[in-house]
Amino acid sequence: MQGLPDAFWRAVAYCLHPRVIALSLLPLVISGVLVFAFMFFFWEAAIAGVRATLENWLLIDSLLRWLDSLGLQSFRSALAAIVVLAGVLPVVILLSLLLVALLMTPAIVRLVAERRFPLLEKKRGGTLLQSAAASLGATLLALVLIVLSMPLWLIPPLVMVLPPLIWGWLTYRVFGFDVLAEHASGEERRALLREHRMPMLVMGVLCGYLGAVPSLIWAVSGVTAVIFAPFVVLLAIWLYTLVFAFSTAWFTHYALAALQARRAAEPVAESAVLIES
Repeated sequence: MQGLPDAFWRAVAYCLHPRVIALSLLPLVISGVLVFAFMFFFWEAAIAGVRATLENWLLIDSLLRWLDSLGLQSFRSALAAIVVLAGVLPVVILLSLLLVALLMTPAIVRLVAERRFPLLEKKRGGTLLQSAAASLGATLLALVLIVLSMPLWLIPPLVMVLPPLIWGWLTYRVFGFDVLAEHASGEERRALLREHRMPMLVMGVLCGYLGAVPSLIWAVSGVTAVIFAPFVVLLAIWLYTLVFAFSTAWFTHYALAALQARRAAEPVAESAVLIES
């Protein structure tokens, strides 16, 4: 746990690096194009479908009729839009995570290695295909866990615990593999992920809570977020990208420092074995 604070502040500094800021624009552009395409082709149909579904529920329909009688007819459309946005949000988060892992992580790892660990040998224990497969598998499992846990979010304490835990585990699995793929051998990577599982899980959970910060945009904006949904979504995507970029830098600093320390300790351990024998 001793290396966590040092790696944290180094990651904060690296997120202010012009190269990292520039790199964050590529996932933003790709995610933005996909989200705007969805809104252009499917937004109205999605809202109409959700509204029809809500009106078929007697309890919801009674609530909406009561609000209509109070002159709040606009809330009927707003509610459907809020439900659609709530469904889009997890997809946006997962998309941002995958894009950062594929487009930003290798560049951030190279930047940290060049500036802080220039002499660290690259054993290339993980390929791009393995990284993509590991990221996709972990993401799909996290998505299943999110869907299954949604009923529990209605319990106030759990909504503050379960999503960050799931995002934290996903962050640990994705970035723990990616940041070590180039420099560590397969054996070293597995050993480090096993030996440093708890610190990395703590990092992942903290990053999960950081990932909840962009979601506050929806709560703060209220109905305004529905009116300006495309722009609010775009801002949220960029914030998620920066959070995941910070997570990458944090994991990179911690994991490469742990790898360097492990390799430095190996000759000492071998000498001790020889002396004992």
